[in-house]
Amino acid sequence: MALQVLALEARLRACRNVRTIGVRPNFTDYNPEEVALIRRAEKIYYPTAFYADLFDAMGKATFPSYHTYKCVQDKIKQSALFQLVGLPHPKTRVFYGKRQQLKIKRHFQYPFIAKEPRGSAMGRGVFLIENDADLEHYTQGRHVCYIQQYLTIDRDIRAVVIGSQVAHAYWRIAKKGEFRTNVARGGRISLEPIPKTAMALAIHAAKTCGWDDVGLDICYFDGQYMILEANMKYGREGFRAAGIDYYAMMERMIDEGYI
Repeated sequence: MALQVLALEARLRACRNVRTIGVRPNFTDYNPEEVALIRRAEKIYYPTAFYADLFDAMGKATFPSYHTYKCVQDKIKQSALFQLVGLPHPKTRVFYGKRQQLKIKRHFQYPFIAKEPRGSAMGRGVFLIENDADLEHYTQGRHVCYIQQYLTIDRDIRAVVIGSQVAHAYWRIAKKGEFRTNVARGGRISLEPIPKTAMALAIHAAKTCGWDDVGLDICYFDGQYMILEANMKYGREGFRAAGIDYYAMMERMIDEGYI
């Protein structure tokens, strides 16, 4: 049996070659044996954003990478990074405060998309803004507005990159009358072949951004593939639909030293 690696979060708790000790809000809550394990470990798996920051400061490797954690559930950082490195991404702007919010309609025409800029997932906090009333409802009491171009699509691709390869990719097709493709919002998974161009974009984007465990949402619009957003806490519905044992796959990647 291969040696066990150490994890804090419970994501790999079902893997035979991973010892999960949990996340303690105070480091002093770890017992002496756990402290010794953490200090000796060459790499810590799923350390959380808080501990990933600290482990990076002390030079200890983590999986996912420190850079992956920097953009967890932060659409503002993600969009800025996509724009900075030149990755294809829908027109997106962030507006701060009431004065900037008054300029939203100067940059976007109805309909457009508004999102919770941080902390949302599974299609929650994503709004289709079709008129002044919708915009007023979204901006009311809100200091930060994340506004994105509306794309007339009924499907997108979820490409999960682990390490430096696409571990799995599949289509998500929106249900009738729904603009969101999320499975949690009734989206349907399709295992039809994924274009090589989209797969290559996923690998390039993950490498460019320094992410090694991420679900990238990619769509085809106006003659090109573009990245909608990145999900570091992606679901595993697509793996189950394809008959892929996620835990066995991760065990193998760890055993082979791939991650």
